[in-house]
Amino acid sequence: MVAHAYDFWLFDLDGTLVDVEPSYTHAVFERVGDRLGRTFSEREVEVLWHGLSGERTPQLREWGIDPDDFWAALHDAEDPAARAEATFLHDDAAFVADLDRPVGLVTHCQEYLVDPVLDGLDIRDWFDTVLSCTHEIGWKPDPAPVYRAMSDLGVAESAAGALVGDGPNDVGAAWNAGLDGVHIERHGPYRRGRCVLGDYRVQSLDELRVTPRTAGD
Repeated sequence: MVAHAYDFWLFDLDGTLVDVEPSYTHAVFERVGDRLGRTFSEREVEVLWHGLSGERTPQLREWGIDPDDFWAALHDAEDPAARAEATFLHDDAAFVADLDRPVGLVTHCQEYLVDPVLDGLDIRDWFDTVLSCTHEIGWKPDPAPVYRAMSDLGVAESAAGALVGDGPNDVGAAWNAGLDGVHIERHGPYRRGRCVLGDYRVQSLDELRVTPRTAGD
């Protein structure tokens, strides 16, 4: 079984294990738009919230939006309690709870948002370490946050590990840190506009219980 093939597992959070109700996302972007003096189309909201185009900074610049202004407005517009209330757990996330080895969370979601979500869904005890990326720590696909999480878990760099995420930055961070990258496709390549490679490509985490390896497939 793939689940037992690794000494430890790392996971992304948003889009991988959890998602939020669309009504919350659109309300947030309305507030962001008010702060930036522009409106966001439904497609723009989808692309930016889910990172469908990969790294968001180049996408923001392509649309003429200053990344620093955008992130400041987004963080100001978010409501931790409302976000936690609107967040739901994917059915297949139980895969994480069933793992019997060290498990870490490496997410771009900031700590003030992560904590209410983990507590609200009662899944904090699924993880042996929880790491929110910052400018100081680094952002995926930079391997620095992955190494930091591995250090927190007490695993050696030579240990066999996998990082599971819903975007190319997650797979990139895994590969840059010498881990296997697992891409879970929650949206489909047509909606995303591209296909994300990985050591495993799945549509459900349950597939990792039995799926044979298809490297680069």
